[in-house]
Amino acid sequence: MRIEHTVPAGLLENRRVRVLVVGAGGTGSAIVMGLPYLDQAMRAWGHSGGLDVWMMDADTVSETNCIRQPFSFSDLGLNKATVLVNRINLFWGTEWKVFPVHLDKRARINDVHPDIVIGCVDTRAARRAIEEALKTSLNRTSYWLDLGNNAASGQYVLGQPLNARNHRKAERLRTVSELYPEIVDAKAGEDPLPSCSAIEALDRQEPFINQTLATSALAMLARLFRHGKLKHHGAFFNAATGHTSAIPVDPDLWRRTRRRSLKDARNSNKH
Repeated sequence: MRIEHTVPAGLLENRRVRVLVVGAGGTGSAIVMGLPYLDQAMRAWGHSGGLDVWMMDADTVSETNCIRQPFSFSDLGLNKATVLVNRINLFWGTEWKVFPVHLDKRARINDVHPDIVIGCVDTRAARRAIEEALKTSLNRTSYWLDLGNNAASGQYVLGQPLNARNHRKAERLRTVSELYPEIVDAKAGEDPLPSCSAIEALDRQEPFINQTLATSALAMLARLFRHGKLKHHGAFFNAATGHTSAIPVDPDLWRRTRRRSLKDARNSNKH
């Protein structure tokens, strides 16, 4: 049964919406470079606070990053998140901040107190770290937006993690790890390590898949912030076919999806 999701009371009141972007790679850089436009749109719609953005990543810029990501050779060796946020602050006049560390025990999500966590990570272990951080009793994050992709396809899923703010109820948006438990299962193994050459990087991944996912995910957030409602909370995109398949707000579909994912995982473990 399809229903309509309504934004939690108080999230869009006259205060800044705090966003934590975890990961400053291909997708994370596309997300954070698009957030100023969402910030400006929110102010035009009457939300005077706009966005207060933090970015978390310990990685530094390498030569291959200058091919598919918005970095130049003058950025080599610098922290990715710092480069991106400094660039945004200089251009837009914002005061966004950086957490130049990986998400672990030293850098807890609760230290930032975000309303929305946008995960742009590429390993199951990193997604598991986000999931665990959002489940703590102190956490009051309203949404977890996860984006991920492989060579020519990807997905984004907006969910409401079970915590002090989001309680167990039928209409709560299910998170990516609830719908697809294998995505946080470290036992399933990880994808290959980052490419060591520019041509290898382009062979492994379509050059604009990150931007496509980021733009679609930000458009979904824009609809949520402007209208306070959503009829879908994510989508799958295939660059090879150009096909996009939306994930509707549908509790019955969520249950079927989770059962199928768990069944597929059990069958995979048998082989």
